[in-house]
Amino acid sequence: MNKEKLSHIKLLLMDVDGVVTDGKISYLGREELTSFHVQDGLGIVVAQEKGLKVGWVSRRHSLSLLTRGENLGVTYLYLGRENKAKAVEEIMEKEGLKREEVAYIGDDVNDLPVFELVGVRFAVANAREEVKKKADYVTSAKGGEGAVREVVEIILKAKGLWDF
Repeated sequence: MNKEKLSHIKLLLMDVDGVVTDGKISYLGREELTSFHVQDGLGIVVAQEKGLKVGWVSRRHSLSLLTRGENLGVTYLYLGRENKAKAVEEIMEKEGLKREEVAYIGDDVNDLPVFELVGVRFAVANAREEVKKKADYVTSAKGGEGAVREVVEIILKAKGLWDF
């Protein structure tokens, strides 16, 4: 991955189901059960502490996604958005950022329109083939199993901010 390209990233956006989670949705009666990887969570917290803004963009809205996002202090929680590309354009406009300052992590074909808007495109290891082909980098970790943390480390190391 091009270190120079990554050093310009100021905003990391991502899909949620299949990226932050493993993509499985379980129900106990009417209650939704969603699992999140703690290393992804710490990665998001560290990214924000180091000045990288983070946002979640999802077609689906659920209380578990909202709760986890709020607990992590995610800057932008755009849940229940039918048009992800439009949501990403709104966030970029609010931040006053150019495409080369934004990275996105996706896993499925509805993330492809967003890939056209951002400077760096990541796909999780278990992403659909169409997404992997368009990605600049495919993680070794699957969605919901440390892929977000992997991306955060890659970006922060390129920026010289991973100092552990």
